[in-house]
Amino acid sequence: MFGKAISNLMIKPGQSPVFETPDKYGLEYEDVSFQAKDGVQLSGWLIKGGTEKVIIQSHFGVQCSRCGFTQEGKGMMKNTLWTSDIHFLNQAKYLVEAGYSVLMYDMRNHGNSEQNGWVSWGIEERKDILAAIQYVVAHKAYQTANIGLLSLCMGQGASTFAFGMEEEMQHIKQLKTMISVQPLTYDYFVEAMGLPKFLINAGNQYNKKQRNTDLTGDSFLPYVKDISVPTLVIQNQNDPMTNIGMVEQYYNNLQVEKDILWLDLEKKRGAAYAWVGSNPAPILEWFNKYM
Repeated sequence: MFGKAISNLMIKPGQSPVFETPDKYGLEYEDVSFQAKDGVQLSGWLIKGGTEKVIIQSHFGVQCSRCGFTQEGKGMMKNTLWTSDIHFLNQAKYLVEAGYSVLMYDMRNHGNSEQNGWVSWGIEERKDILAAIQYVVAHKAYQTANIGLLSLCMGQGASTFAFGMEEEMQHIKQLKTMISVQPLTYDYFVEAMGLPKFLINAGNQYNKKQRNTDLTGDSFLPYVKDISVPTLVIQNQNDPMTNIGMVEQYYNNLQVEKDILWLDLEKKRGAAYAWVGSNPAPILEWFNKYM
């Protein structure tokens, strides 16, 4: 009973509605769909800016979709993550105004994309990252465009897994850079929730036995060395749901041009996600430098 409840909280799909659309922000867009290599159908928006630069944004996990986080229906997570809704279309708007097109999509088991199992905190979602990049590369309007990744939390975990586990990632010449927002492995997140050890163990055992999902171990960290594009790490130093030593390990293991931006924000995990939408200068500075 306890194991199932903890497992549902951490990996159960269907907790992430698409609650708004780009037209609310005055953005021109089209609904798009594309398929990952294992056949999972993904749903997204292609928001139209310039044709020479495209940002692919990948969201955080379980409680999130392409457009962000809504408190509605979140129960105990309502104020744990952040104190209001988080709108990822805020950064889409300033990116478009700066000449970028933006692909925002729901990873598998999130939003309007296909549900095919359980949220895996990046290891299966890596296929969605690759599919999104391949979609842009194959698009007739963007075949010569430079591509940047704006990867948040599980999105950056999925991106890191993709660099390490998908050989095609190393051969996509249009892929130029990544911004990695708040790297987080599953074990530190569960621990930071303040759950007793016996509940964490119960959740992990239920994942393994009933859902064939093992999220223990080093997660994406062994693959950080395989990231092949300049990477900016953004981290709220007051984030209560991570381990700062793990973030520093992530940064130190990068073998590319890199920088880290430490934020001094409220002690909420979602503070940095909201910050991205209202602070365009460092985001644009990094993307403009490499794209």
